[in-house]
Amino acid sequence: MPDSVSPADDPRIGDVSEGHILRAILARTPAAEHALLGPGDDAAVIAAPSGSVVVTTDTLVHGPDFRLAWSSAYDLGWKAAAVNLADVAAMGARPTALLVALAVPRDLRVSFVEGMADGLRDACAALAPGCAVVGGDLTVSSVLTIAVTAMGDLEGRRPVTRAGAEVGDVVAVAGELGQAAQGLAVLFGRFRDGDDPVPVDPAQLAAGERLALNAQLRPVPPIGLGPLAAIAGATAMMDVSDGLAIDAGRLAAASAVTIALESRALGADPARALAGGEDHALLATFPSDGPLPPGFRAIGVVQSPREDAPVTCDGIAADPAGWDPYRDWDATAG
Repeated sequence: MPDSVSPADDPRIGDVSEGHILRAILARTPAAEHALLGPGDDAAVIAAPSGSVVVTTDTLVHGPDFRLAWSSAYDLGWKAAAVNLADVAAMGARPTALLVALAVPRDLRVSFVEGMADGLRDACAALAPGCAVVGGDLTVSSVLTIAVTAMGDLEGRRPVTRAGAEVGDVVAVAGELGQAAQGLAVLFGRFRDGDDPVPVDPAQLAAGERLALNAQLRPVPPIGLGPLAAIAGATAMMDVSDGLAIDAGRLAAASAVTIALESRALGADPARALAGGEDHALLATFPSDGPLPPGFRAIGVVQSPREDAPVTCDGIAADPAGWDPYRDWDATAG
């Protein structure tokens, strides 16, 4: 809590009512463009002009998913929105609304929850204009937990699933690969005292490390390119959240094909691009007889299935390594 703010002006969660906290959150979040009825009733009502609603949910838990020593309240709000918006975009839909359920410790300050609301608001404004928080739930817990449900509209299009890739299609990606993993390596390698996380000192960071930390703590998925990919004829698409190798393997399995990647197309560090997690890039396949939509770059081709290799890189079976929070975060919450 800033020195200039008194406890009376910034009370602990356990010292105020649920209504006080909800009013603090809602005062910081605008109305969603598609909301016919917003917060304040038992449920929100969201327009679905196409007649179809895309729905996804994701949960961030203190310990396996983030550390308060490393992430600010604003970071958490931003990331909670971004990771869910990316899943909506990966179906070819445009995000329309978020529902947010918070389980918060009693000793957190109301300003912390307001900071999360600011992050949620700004992520929606930057990544999916018109989308906003339309409701949710609030409860008390010893473990800070943020659960977000995102909705989207297909705008009359068919959903783009993981199951449509065809032999001969171009494999393409929009967004960065491996930067978030580099950011996590910086956190674990530089900002711990023994097993305990310690706050990041920006003065110790090189420019590239700051970019990598931003990719980890405040990801910027290419949300608007999901609908563009669908319009351009994407045959399959998914969000790259657990690492390119493991997620490409999921797309390959769903489509009964092999995804053949080229290391020279994966950037300066192909190994990190393949294994790094939490990129939230969009992986898609497109027919080979047309141009890729702006923002996508080719990284391989779709081939006939190989039982021994759902994903290859330069013709060699790729190690299906990827992001597993229960393995890749250690036991210290911090």
